[in-house]
Amino acid sequence: MSSSLDFALRLADAADEITSARFRAQDLKVTRKPDRTPVTDADTATEDAIRALIAERYPDDEIAGEERGGQVGTGRTWLIDPIDGTKNFLRGVPAWATLISLVIDGQPVLGVVSAPALGKRWFAEANEGAYAEDGRKLSVSGVNSLSDAYVSTTDLGSWVEHHSREAYLRLVDACWESRAFGDFWQHCLVAEGVIDIAAEAIVNPWDVAGIGVIVKEAGGRFSDLKGVDTFLGGSALSTNGHLHDAALEKLAR
Repeated sequence: MSSSLDFALRLADAADEITSARFRAQDLKVTRKPDRTPVTDADTATEDAIRALIAERYPDDEIAGEERGGQVGTGRTWLIDPIDGTKNFLRGVPAWATLISLVIDGQPVLGVVSAPALGKRWFAEANEGAYAEDGRKLSVSGVNSLSDAYVSTTDLGSWVEHHSREAYLRLVDACWESRAFGDFWQHCLVAEGVIDIAAEAIVNPWDVAGIGVIVKEAGGRFSDLKGVDTFLGGSALSTNGHLHDAALEKLAR
């Protein structure tokens, strides 16, 4: 484990302390951002704490996050989503996580996903494999036919606005089973080999930079909906690799 991954895991520990303490809190403060998405006091407190720790340890590194902004620059950039699944968090649904990734010269090199309410954590480093919180090495499924595949998305409504509802339903109709586990969780389930395809019509860089590392290190494929291996494409597709091209064909507009 590199010093950067070790540090990222310690950042996740710090985040878990804040988010767990505020989860289902009776005095949770919730506001709306200009795009009408919710933000809680836990989101901002968590990102601020992570930023402070990074600035102390790596003062020359860039930081970009969901709540405080920033851009991916040259050199080292930390990407932070303090609470991925804020709608779940504020409603008391335990499927939410802190996402932390490191990008070096435009290439994601590590990712940590910490979901304390689920008792789960996933992490990976480029060329070093992907692992769960108990040290178990992750591996994608061997399913090689869409008719046997398990597919998930976040919100069907997002496909109407950002891609094509009909295209996503073509994929659903071709698959064995569909659910909406949503956000980070579905991609991590692909890495675990529990489901086979996770597709999202709209994402931000901090949503998927680390997740792409985890999925690929577990033996899968990650891309945007055009098939480009990038965390900057504004959409996301994680698969076990066997099904990637077939899924892209169904999702084509």
